[in-house]
Amino acid sequence: MLGAVFLVMTGGEALYADMGHFGKLPIRLAWFTLVLPAILLNYLGQGALLLSNPDAIANPFYLLAPSWALYPLVALATIATVIASQAVISGVFSMTRQAVQLGFCPHIEIRHTSASEIGQIYLPGANWGLLIGVLVLVLGFESSSNLAAAYGIAVTITMVITTLLVLVLARRAWGWNGFKLGLGIVFFLLVDLAFFSANALKIGHGGWIALLIGAIIFTLMVTWKDGRALLNQRLRENAMPLDLFLQSLTRGSTLRVPGTAVFLTSTPDGVPNALLHNLKHNKVVHERLVLLTVVTEEIPRVEDRDRVTVHCLGSNTYRIIIRYGFTEDPDLPHALALCEPYGLSFEMMDTTFFLGRATLIPTDRAGMALWRERLFANMFRTATRPMDFFRIPYNRVVELGTQVEL
Repeated sequence: MLGAVFLVMTGGEALYADMGHFGKLPIRLAWFTLVLPAILLNYLGQGALLLSNPDAIANPFYLLAPSWALYPLVALATIATVIASQAVISGVFSMTRQAVQLGFCPHIEIRHTSASEIGQIYLPGANWGLLIGVLVLVLGFESSSNLAAAYGIAVTITMVITTLLVLVLARRAWGWNGFKLGLGIVFFLLVDLAFFSANALKIGHGGWIALLIGAIIFTLMVTWKDGRALLNQRLRENAMPLDLFLQSLTRGSTLRVPGTAVFLTSTPDGVPNALLHNLKHNKVVHERLVLLTVVTEEIPRVEDRDRVTVHCLGSNTYRIIIRYGFTEDPDLPHALALCEPYGLSFEMMDTTFFLGRATLIPTDRAGMALWRERLFANMFRTATRPMDFFRIPYNRVVELGTQVEL
């Protein structure tokens, strides 16, 4: 019974969850003026029907209405399903984008569907993945009652994790003392764990599929995060010290050509491989060099006044660090325009972006397990190109390939 009550609660929550993009006021208004009264009337009506006619237990929702209202109710239930599904889909889009920004997911295509609302986005890859997953689950479970077990396990675990994360936030950011934290643990975790224990009985009846999917996604995310760290470590091992490179520019032995060259690098303490390859093969460097690093902060948004940091390294070489929040989409041309107060102006037709395109080779070296290195190499190969993710004009990009042994 507690598991059934949980499904009722989460079903109601899904009706308004998508409005979280617009703030707490729309959620409160929709919940207290429409959703909560409608749900109370519906379930109290079903209870009254069952008290007067116990045989209606076969399908109390539809039998509550007169026979002529059957088909309108079916249409209404379908609309409610679409609304709830849309909320889930939007949530997947939002969380996937934040995972990309925080470094737990490869770069994927993100399309904005609104010029005014930041949360209105469309991710084709995530959308098709959801479609395939839903079709597989529906065909495999065959009925909504069987699917309810997987749904219950997934949502209850999410609720427990969310409660624990809120307690961490309350301790570190809000400065709550132990007494208030204890009350939070007792109140919220008791409710969450009660629902979880009720749904845990369904693990063997379909709930295991949610745990399996969660384990797969967790493995992919952790592999990507660890793989990126390992890749950056390998690049730093082979990178030339920045001081040594600047000394070579000071000696004047390297030919400088007109224009601005921007080299993207995730390791701000060394010389990018793309710069070394360009110097090795073309024997020249541009008159103005920019070593650009993009950093994602663990906050939703970064104000434009705090977005760029410029360091002059000498020899007309600059280190620029651009910061974004995890809900923002990088736009390098716009960010570079913010460098004008620092005395740097960028004319796109006179600026060339150099990107390193690495081919990863899994090895038995210390780092990750070989199967994880192969998995990371496949994920890296299928990720969206940096020029698309950072909105760099195609005609201003030069890619230089390199091989990196993991």
